[in-house]
Amino acid sequence: MMLRPRWVGALVLALAIAAAFALLGQWQLDRAIASAQVEERTTEEVVVLADVVSPDGPTPTAAEAQLVTLTGHYVAGDEQLVAEAHQDSAIGWWVVSRFVTTDDITLPIVRGWAATEDKAREAADELAVSDQDGATVTVTGRFLSSNAPVLPPAGGDPHLMTTVSVAALINLWTDFTDQSVYFGYVLDSAAAPGLEAVHSPPPEEELSVNWLNIFYAAEWIVFAGFAVFLWYRLVRDAVEREEEEAQQAALAVTAGSPPPPAT
Repeated sequence: MMLRPRWVGALVLALAIAAAFALLGQWQLDRAIASAQVEERTTEEVVVLADVVSPDGPTPTAAEAQLVTLTGHYVAGDEQLVAEAHQDSAIGWWVVSRFVTTDDITLPIVRGWAATEDKAREAADELAVSDQDGATVTVTGRFLSSNAPVLPPAGGDPHLMTTVSVAALINLWTDFTDQSVYFGYVLDSAAAPGLEAVHSPPPEEELSVNWLNIFYAAEWIVFAGFAVFLWYRLVRDAVEREEEEAQQAALAVTAGSPPPPAT
């Protein structure tokens, strides 16, 4: 049946239609690849913090992981320790200090990382003394948005912090009333004495893909397969119809009546 001229011609037509659908699918896939854009951000260009973030508000997406610089002074005695701080594959402690900019805006600064709580506490005690002069300093580091506060484990230290949460730190800072704050923190690129600088690699570039074009490409491939399947189904129906007519003719001859006319 498949070798009859009628169905060979139908196969050629089905293959031509399938090829057209496949080309349309390839075109949609090429469009998806061509329209894919790498979201490049200039996070490694140091900018003034006040130029990318406003106080008392959420952190803009463009400011996340941005290298920034800011000038102000540390508030001695407001050092806090943050547990479960990662440094590559190691887990230790961060020492976090309260910093007030020259514009009188407060935010936390991560001064560095220590492998043990004892080393972190020793460094925090030294900072509580060295920062008492309130000297104006310039800090450069990576800005990250504030974390949500995390409750300590049941039966654990109620004052233990495992995230840098501005909302939680406000309740711990001395003499803090209603000053403006940045809802984020800075990883100081220069570690304080007794601490290691926090490893903060640049954020990975994100690739945006046009999934709608990919969906259309998959649709065209399905249509191409369906065109060939439709040809096969029509040939199978023709074979079954001829077999049925042949059976009816054989029954008619056996019964002595003329066979039905061929279709």
